[in-house]
Amino acid sequence: MSFFDITSEPSRPANRSLLLLAGVLALGQARAQLAPPPPPARTSITVSNGQSRAAWRAPLGDWKLVKAAALSPDNPKAFALAEGKGVLVNGDKGRTGNLFSKHEHGDVMAAIEYMVPQGSNSGIYFQGRYEIQILDSHGKTGLTHGDNGGIYERWANGKGFGGAAPIMNASKPPGEWQKFIVTFRAPRFDKRGKKIENARFVKVVHNGQLIHHNVEVAGPTRAAAYNDEKPTGPLMLQGDHGPVAFRKIVLKPAKLD
Repeated sequence: MSFFDITSEPSRPANRSLLLLAGVLALGQARAQLAPPPPPARTSITVSNGQSRAAWRAPLGDWKLVKAAALSPDNPKAFALAEGKGVLVNGDKGRTGNLFSKHEHGDVMAAIEYMVPQGSNSGIYFQGRYEIQILDSHGKTGLTHGDNGGIYERWANGKGFGGAAPIMNASKPPGEWQKFIVTFRAPRFDKRGKKIENARFVKVVHNGQLIHHNVEVAGPTRAAAYNDEKPTGPLMLQGDHGPVAFRKIVLKPAKLD
């Protein structure tokens, strides 16, 4: 029986009910005065909704807002852009500097809507260090870490190593909006700052399909903004590999054990 379901309470004499109600109210007020305030709820952070660039660090380069992006009728490897607001794109030419969020995240759940034209390439770097690849991989078989949704390889001594291909190809055709939902667990450090656990992509869902589960990343991936590792860092959008559009990016802080 619910505490608020008074219709199911048995009947009582009126005076007894009033006294009981007064006692309950007094007890509730006393407990409210003694109890500490509840912790603030973890709220989602909208990094990008196509309406403002305020959540991104300067310099912004050629990143700008447009009303819409679609495949160019003259060149399927480029976008036709409509003036206005609603979509974030990496400039008219589709090549500019990388973009960094002002918010720095640790453990996080992220929802990211994006689109690329034919043959284009970009990436999303969690903490500016660990990349989920963006690529036009529609219809491709024999996937690698470099395909759409892949966890990109690391790089040292002139060689690439590591990385993880997506479990399946969930890519849509170029010019269609796609979505990642990523659960990312930040690396862990002891009191002296020594890393004791690697970063991990707990789950990556691409267009509704699971493509990664519990994939560790031992260090920053290739072309990361930083070579070190820390408990928090900014989200980074790669802007210099080809046209890319983002419709919405939302981060929800999490605590993952």
